[in-house]
Amino acid sequence: MRSILTVLTACAVIGLAFWAYHENYKTQEALAQSEDLQRDIASARARLSMLRAEWAYLNRPDRLRELATLNFDKLGLLPFAPEQFGRVETVPYPRDETLLPVINPVDVSSAMNATEASE
Repeated sequence: MRSILTVLTACAVIGLAFWAYHENYKTQEALAQSEDLQRDIASARARLSMLRAEWAYLNRPDRLRELATLNFDKLGLLPFAPEQFGRVETVPYPRDETLLPVINPVDVSSAMNATEASE
C-alpha cells in the first residue's frame, strides 16, 4: 500500500512539474509578446508625433496663403472677410413638426386647488 502511495505521489510531482514547465514557457511567451506590443505602441506614438509636426509645418498660415496666391487661377480662393459671414437671426431654422397644437387647454392649478379643498 505504501509503495502505491509513493508511486502516485511521484506521478503527481512529475505531472505538476510538467504543468509548471509549460506554464513558465507560456508566461515567458506572453511577456515577450507584451514587450513587442509596447515597442510597437512606442514607435506608433513617435510616428504620430512626427506626422503631427509635419502637419503643423505644412499648414502654416503663411505657406497656405502663398499656395492660395500661386493657385488663384485654378482655385479662386480669397481671404475671409467679415462681410462673408451672416447673422444668426437670418438663419432659417426648420419648424419643429413634432409639437402638436394645444386645442382645449385645461387649467391644472385650479383643478389641484379644488381637489385639495375637498379633502
